[in-house]
Amino acid sequence: MHLYQNQQLKIYNSLSGKKEIFEPLNEGHIGMYVCGPTVYSNVHLGNCRTFMSFDMIFRYLRHLGYKVRYVRNITDAGHLVDDAEDGEDKIAKKARLEQLEPMEVVQRYTIDFHNILEQFNFLPPSIEPTATGHIIEQIEIIKDILEKGFAYEVNGSVYFDVSKFNDSYEYGKLSGRKLEDMIANTRELAGQDEKKSPQDFALWKKAEPQHIMRWPSPWGDGFPGWHLECTAMSTKYLGETFDIHGGGMDLKFPHHECEIAQAEACYGHSPVRYWMHANMLTMNGKKMAKSTGNNILPGDIFTGENDILSKAFSPSVVRFFMMQAHYTSILDLSNDALLASEKGFSRLMDTLSTLEALETGTSSDFDVKAWKQQCYDAMNDDFNTPILIANLFEAVKHVNLIKEGKESITAGDKETLTQSLNAFIFDILGLEQKGGTSEDSGKLSGVVELLIQLRKDARENKDFATSDKIRDQLAELGIQLKDGKEGTTFSI
Repeated sequence: MHLYQNQQLKIYNSLSGKKEIFEPLNEGHIGMYVCGPTVYSNVHLGNCRTFMSFDMIFRYLRHLGYKVRYVRNITDAGHLVDDAEDGEDKIAKKARLEQLEPMEVVQRYTIDFHNILEQFNFLPPSIEPTATGHIIEQIEIIKDILEKGFAYEVNGSVYFDVSKFNDSYEYGKLSGRKLEDMIANTRELAGQDEKKSPQDFALWKKAEPQHIMRWPSPWGDGFPGWHLECTAMSTKYLGETFDIHGGGMDLKFPHHECEIAQAEACYGHSPVRYWMHANMLTMNGKKMAKSTGNNILPGDIFTGENDILSKAFSPSVVRFFMMQAHYTSILDLSNDALLASEKGFSRLMDTLSTLEALETGTSSDFDVKAWKQQCYDAMNDDFNTPILIANLFEAVKHVNLIKEGKESITAGDKETLTQSLNAFIFDILGLEQKGGTSEDSGKLSGVVELLIQLRKDARENKDFATSDKIRDQLAELGIQLKDGKEGTTFSI
């Protein structure tokens, strides 16, 4: 018997606006599509949070015994600057500015994306298709939508007719927007004269002479609209109806709304049973943005080479920090939050070492079976990782009491507790314990702090030769010292 047969999972469905009992289209099998990155720059930490949420979901579904086909795309064409209908392709713009071929840009940032996700211990998706690899499928969908009367061609471009679609279906049902309100609140903008209505969106755009990313089509050389690729790739690999579609909250409108419209126009029914949206990541209480400087790349956190955090933090500590908030909640990144997460992560790792050495008795004061089900109950309640983590620390408390001789545990319960903690910490939350134990790490920190104090004493005594020697020899060992207003910190 698979776990999913006795664990009832509920998922918050963005389409219905409520939690629903999850029932896959085909028993034991799940099709899940998640909107991937547009590869024109280094992957954003906020994007990592979204992908990490769905990695955790993927992990839990597999843990329950489902066979999951997880499709996460790479957008390497069609995504225009500022998500607009007119203008320059994000990748083409980057290629022009750096005097590169567009596919050089794509390759560089796809490798960066994979490298960062590997450090965060992501499981690879089952299929990772690209937009440029599915131009033919996109053209075929456009032909179908045109034939059914929900699109029109103008001067080599093809637009989706939202008003015509809305006569038979409901445009805006995912985001809760009414077409009449959208029309009333829209001003006619320059460059939109080709479209019948400002709400119409591009399925295919004519490539101007200077546009370097172009493909032949029945309507002339051009490129696909951003929304179309996800409809083409999700339905190709998961079918005209599939179980889960995920992405960031910012994609709900217009991207996911347009996906629904395209699929309904093409197939006559809604493509997705459960829509899931992960919320944003802020930093120090403000939106993360390159323009304001309130921004940090994942790699800068791992190395400690930044002016925002006091030290380097490992990928697992950052992952643990992100898992402490529900995927639908806004999460704020700060130095204090990461320091607290580091302590919590170390406590979990220490507990696993302590548990291994625990002596067993003839009875248990800790109801391991009930605790284990509470962990599943948390995950079954729309993947509630904060409650799961609270339950994990409840186990930490009991392990310490057993170690102190204030409680006891049987050999069978110890084995169950060990297996469960490993499953929830490593298999489901995706944390890693690399290198030595956290106890070893603590000893190293103590030694380095002692050397930092000796260096400080040397500097106060104007013994700069000794001060520099301590700094340089630590650097040779891969330990970087960083002097700041609050004192000296270090990163490995």
